[in-house]
Amino acid sequence: MNQVKSIFKNTSWLSISQILTSICAFLWTILIARYLGVSDYGIVSFAISYTGLIGIVIDLGLSTYITREIAKHKELLFKYMNNIFLFKIILAIALFFISGLILYFLGYSHLTIIVSLIFTIEIIIMSLTTFLNGIFQAVEQVKYQAIGSIINSIFLLIGILITIKFDFGVISIAIAYTIAYSIFFIYVFLKYVQKYNLPKFELDLEFIKEVLIASLPFGLTNFFYNIYFSIDIVMLSYLTGDYATGLYKSAYNIITVFTTFFVVYQSVVFPVMSKFFEESQNLIKVSYELSVKYLLLIIIPLSVGVFFYARPLVDLIYNNQFSLASTPVQILIWTVSFLFVNGSAAILLNAIDKEKTVTKIYILAAIFNICLNLVLIPMYNYNGAAIATVLSEMLITALTLYHIFKTAYKPDFELLKNVIKIVICGLILSIILNFIQVPIWLAIPIGLVVYLISIFITKSIDNMDKYLIKELLR
Repeated sequence: MNQVKSIFKNTSWLSISQILTSICAFLWTILIARYLGVSDYGIVSFAISYTGLIGIVIDLGLSTYITREIAKHKELLFKYMNNIFLFKIILAIALFFISGLILYFLGYSHLTIIVSLIFTIEIIIMSLTTFLNGIFQAVEQVKYQAIGSIINSIFLLIGILITIKFDFGVISIAIAYTIAYSIFFIYVFLKYVQKYNLPKFELDLEFIKEVLIASLPFGLTNFFYNIYFSIDIVMLSYLTGDYATGLYKSAYNIITVFTTFFVVYQSVVFPVMSKFFEESQNLIKVSYELSVKYLLLIIIPLSVGVFFYARPLVDLIYNNQFSLASTPVQILIWTVSFLFVNGSAAILLNAIDKEKTVTKIYILAAIFNICLNLVLIPMYNYNGAAIATVLSEMLITALTLYHIFKTAYKPDFELLKNVIKIVICGLILSIILNFIQVPIWLAIPIGLVVYLISIFITKSIDNMDKYLIKELLR
């Protein structure tokens, strides 16, 4: 139970952080979208998506690989920090200039290039921060990451409020993001120094080469994973313009709020699963099965609610000029359930040294997604991009489950029964919401009661779940 309590403690820290961050994100999403309008918001959306791809190249999978290895072998912490951190800084500087040249030769406007370069600086700082967060995750001390994330959100919200107050424009929005993440980085770095002293930077080229080769599958996975989460926005910007991009991004922002649950899960459970691979392999299987069950228990009712109340939700968050975003919201919300299942499977495969399998899966999914976007965006605009994302997630589900069933960690039939029960609970909730047709503020408490009753009727909570809850409450 000590490990369960550790997971609960770290999950609590990150959950509090994600709740506060989500509240701030909810506010700044509304403020930025309403302040900039659809077209300028499309520029910011493109810049964030474009620099997100740059960030993957900066990371190269190093953060994920090092988190796993330090979780297994904590004595290697300083070796990784002293060499890899400096290497990432050098790589980031080179990619900053390459990023600018790519934008210039692609013929983007002067304003788009400036905004994108500022966001490139932010993504560089974000990558270095993620590296430090990975170290704290590996030693199961995520409270520094949680506190830093709250600090980042507060300062970003303040920066956006100042921008709007004095009407500084779209460039100032990008600067606000960069300054906020810089403060986040400074906080986490100081905490590292306080705990471990200043790093003694060195460049052991042979060691760096070995780490790069080992981390490459994680880097390729991250790259191709983000392809079908970012390339659709880039392709929309290129094929249909800033207006459609702004609408799609506004829908995507709503979905991102729900994926924060998975960020908490991933940060806490991945290093634990990696450690289990060295200590108790049976616990990996149990962790995976419980993860899928609990994540679906959380996200299924949320997905149903968003599907039925997408239009009032969009109107609440944005204004009338974003009303067309409700349809992509209804489509994209179903990616979250698949993402939770796929993410759990990917973490399992990565923890048991099957990262190359995960890489191959996401390469296929990315190619599949690009091909779908080329067909569906000209036909259905932003709705086509949303459909392509859902279909790509479904493909990943099929591929990851296929490979997991070939390992010693394939789930028992009991997991399938639990998933079916949860889906039935979701169907019951859907029928009730469709029948009663009440306003969103009334649907929330009614939906919660209906879902809890459905869980009781289907016996979705078993003795193991009750035992874990009792132990945590004690």
